[in-house]
Amino acid sequence: MSSLSLKLVSPFTEQLPADPVLDNTRRQVSGACFSYVRPRKPSAPKLVHAAAETAQLLGLSKRVLGSEDFLQVFSGAKVPEGAAPYAMNYGGHQFGHWAGQLGDGRAINLGQVRADDAALWTVQLKGAGETPYSRSADGLAVLRSSVREYLCAEAMHHLGVPTSRSLSLMLTGDEVLRDMMYDGNAAYEPGAVVCRVARSFVRFGSFEIHAARGDLKTLRALADYTMRHHYPELALGDYAGFYRKVSERSLAMVMHWQRVGFVHGVMNTDNLSILGDTIDYGPYGWLEGYDPDWTPNTTDRQHRRYRYGQQPNIVLWNLHKLANALYLLLEEEGPFVEVLEAFRSRYAEEDYAMHRAKLGLAEVGIDDAELLGRLHEVLTLTETDMTIFYRLLAEVDAATPDALAVIGPAFYAPEEVDGEVRAAWTAWLASYQQRLTRESRPAAERRAAMQRVNPKYVLRNYMAQLAIDAAEQGDFSVVEDLYELLQHPYAEQPQQAAKWFVKRPEWARHRVGCSMLSCSS
Repeated sequence: MSSLSLKLVSPFTEQLPADPVLDNTRRQVSGACFSYVRPRKPSAPKLVHAAAETAQLLGLSKRVLGSEDFLQVFSGAKVPEGAAPYAMNYGGHQFGHWAGQLGDGRAINLGQVRADDAALWTVQLKGAGETPYSRSADGLAVLRSSVREYLCAEAMHHLGVPTSRSLSLMLTGDEVLRDMMYDGNAAYEPGAVVCRVARSFVRFGSFEIHAARGDLKTLRALADYTMRHHYPELALGDYAGFYRKVSERSLAMVMHWQRVGFVHGVMNTDNLSILGDTIDYGPYGWLEGYDPDWTPNTTDRQHRRYRYGQQPNIVLWNLHKLANALYLLLEEEGPFVEVLEAFRSRYAEEDYAMHRAKLGLAEVGIDDAELLGRLHEVLTLTETDMTIFYRLLAEVDAATPDALAVIGPAFYAPEEVDGEVRAAWTAWLASYQQRLTRESRPAAERRAAMQRVNPKYVLRNYMAQLAIDAAEQGDFSVVEDLYELLQHPYAEQPQQAAKWFVKRPEWARHRVGCSMLSCSS
């Protein structure tokens, strides 16, 4: 009797059109939402880490995580009973340009699991081999990118950001050739497979591909399926309501990104979830020195399309593209225009409210907008760590005698906080302290509220790189340490965690993997 029992169901494959061609050959796939394909068998799978919390969502006990069955199934070596693995068909706009068919080129879905609360979770192996959508690639992934994705999804969940989840990280025992920086220096790296879990991996590009081909039948079937399973409060055929819900969830998602300083790095329409969940963790990063123009993606270095300060506008741009696809079902422009205009106005409101919460301002002040504007100016006068600044600012109250000293550890070059820079910071802090005198709630209550929205620990790129360096040497302890740390990002945590509440070390400033990253995996 197998120790692993997944409650697999198949509404996606049962209710949507399949690719009739069963050969695993690269091709254009029309009139279908997916293609059946089996994972590639790894030569010597080995468990790096498993997330007990995510396993619980799937009805898997902690005991089963170390079993041979778990290793075999979630490395791709064995297809579980009742599964009919498949890769999804979608297109997308990449860096603002229509790229045509893309699809799951290195991700294979084992199926969907019905959780105890009736929720559906799609279980997907990333790096499990080629599919009809792999184009010229091999469908594999390397340990380097897999560690980053595995840790980041769980970190984002505990930060309160809507996201896919991670179940397991496996080494495959195979070597994978990659040109990390696309500079002609390809090298072999350890292969890996991440098991990702999400309420759905349907994305904006899932609709775009059928619209681009004029395939209204498949487009309608996908929209109805998504509404039936993920927006049951809507009547079938209410595509305007569907679009409004997607817009609202997408706005909520990106506002969380802005709140914690997360930069996705590759916000193509094929990487935006139809449920407003963060998916596809590639060249991401957290702001360290506050810089609205920063992007972690080397491919985006020149135009910085996906920079931190631009992310809400890119969500809006992507929503325009989704509207173009769904318009074919409604043939009425007005509802889409209304939703897009509502996004713009609501973003301004949400952004204002979010920044006031980060400053601990519960009561609206007539000069709050000015205070926020001046803060964004002083934050860029000298390199200032965003996470550390906001966390330390919670320790400042109206009577703090030297507020600048309290936030001092956030400055990367303290010697620059002199002259005009020091005067600007001193003036802003004085205005902030004066503003706090108009807050009616006690300072301790305000401080606690600020600590609930301003994390102390985030997955900085250098931290992920330390975990990667150790894992590539067979030491998975740093992966485990970071996994545990990031489960409680808002808590003070024991003293031994303090080593992670520090600015990015200087050695990491320009190191590959710690500053900017490529899409190579």
